[in-house]
Amino acid sequence: MPDEQPDGGANTPPGAGHYLPTSDSLTESDRTTPAAANRSQPIALGKARALSDPGESSLRRKARPLPVDPSAESVYSGPPPAPLPGAPITPLAGTRRTGGDRRVGWNRPSSRAGSQYTQVGPPPLPPRQYSKAVIAGLSALVLVVTASVGVACFKAISSYDSSVDSPLSRPKVRTTPAPIPTPPDPTVTVTEKPVPNLVRLQKNELYTVGKVPSVNCKTSIKPDSQSAILEYYQALVACLDKTWAPLIKKAGYKFEAPTVVLQSKKAGAGCTETSDSMYYCNSTGHSISINWQEDLKDYREDPAGAQIWMMTSVATVYGFHVQDNTEMLTASFSEEGFAKTDASKFQARRMRQLQNSCFGGIFLGANKQSLGLTGAKYDTWERGEKSSSNDPKVTRLYGSGANQWFWTSSGFTAQNPKACNTFTASPKRVS
Repeated sequence: MPDEQPDGGANTPPGAGHYLPTSDSLTESDRTTPAAANRSQPIALGKARALSDPGESSLRRKARPLPVDPSAESVYSGPPPAPLPGAPITPLAGTRRTGGDRRVGWNRPSSRAGSQYTQVGPPPLPPRQYSKAVIAGLSALVLVVTASVGVACFKAISSYDSSVDSPLSRPKVRTTPAPIPTPPDPTVTVTEKPVPNLVRLQKNELYTVGKVPSVNCKTSIKPDSQSAILEYYQALVACLDKTWAPLIKKAGYKFEAPTVVLQSKKAGAGCTETSDSMYYCNSTGHSISINWQEDLKDYREDPAGAQIWMMTSVATVYGFHVQDNTEMLTASFSEEGFAKTDASKFQARRMRQLQNSCFGGIFLGANKQSLGLTGAKYDTWERGEKSSSNDPKVTRLYGSGANQWFWTSSGFTAQNPKACNTFTASPKRVS
């Protein structure tokens, strides 16, 4: 049972099974009564019932619309009625603006018209006032700083390095780069055609230099001691240098003076010849090695004969140095080395030795007066040269005594290198 209301149940919601009266069930007085028109609508649903309920037939009937108060306006009213044909079109009323899109953004005018937006705020603060003295001081400081910067820029521009182009101070000048140095032409090495050994030996330029002049080789040194013997040989070698140096240079070769050393056991290595008294060595800087002990012994026994022997020996050994300076010594050793038989090998060696004897005779003949090789001394020298070789015929190194005297006397008489070409002589003269 619903609760009773104080107003007699006028505002009591309908109970379960209640339905709204239709137009058929309302009386005329109900339709005209304002209370019936403004009657409150139910605020709750009735009890659910099955559709198959026999009493549901009244709900299937079409319900009539609720009465509406003609004086009430609803915001959800329908569209306005269509205008009559030919009637003027009434412009729409409202807040929509015509004439294009409304402006948006920061420049959009405010559309707020409420009282909270129309109040005037507090007045702005007045601008700060500075004294004239402060303004004048700041202005002067700005002027000083500006002037200082201008002066500094002017000095920097005026003192700009000349190696850097400055378009602010002077026109830009395009400098021509320094030319790249042209490398010199490569050195062309001209290889001279080698001269055959026989051409060097048989047609040497030394044979064309002419007669050898005298250089006055008089010496007063007595070789009676080791030091005196060394000084005596050094004086003779100096005379030999004066005799042969101009001739070797005239032949187109470079002259190098030899040195005189005392013979030792170590000096024999690499030398051209070995001897009990003297030998020449070109592997130690063109040196003439002397056996001073044998010379001192001979001088004590026979001073005159020892001096003749010493002069002849050093003049003959110096002939090796002449051959060395004119490249005939190298060619002669080459021919000896390439010899196929012992006979040809010893013959090549004798040709070299006999030419040295001839060169020694040239020096002695050109300087016989200053050397005192006249009279009895000459006779002693001749006998010694003729009997100087007693070696076997085939293996002899210096040639026979007769051939040694032939070449030595030829040089002594002619005093010309042309008379000493043993490499074109007959085999009989070099045996």
